[in-house]
Amino acid sequence: MTLGNKWALFIGGMIFGSAGFKILASRDARKAYTHITAASLRCKDEVMRNVELVQESCSDILADAKQINAERAKAEEAAYIEESEEA
Repeated sequence: MTLGNKWALFIGGMIFGSAGFKILASRDARKAYTHITAASLRCKDEVMRNVELVQESCSDILADAKQINAERAKAEEAAYIEESEEA
């Protein structure tokens, strides 16, 4: 690649970058950024609601599992006592 081609690419990149910067900083682009940010915040809120529901469900499952284990332990203890009395 010759030096002239390199300079042409450099200058073309600068022009393209300058135009891109003006487009990104325009009022319409800013409006689009605002809408995208608002949608992202709504999405975050929905995800957080779902996370809370899952956490509540997990808490209920944990409580039920502890209750099942306590009942099983009582039944095993009662069976052990009956076996001890029979022997």
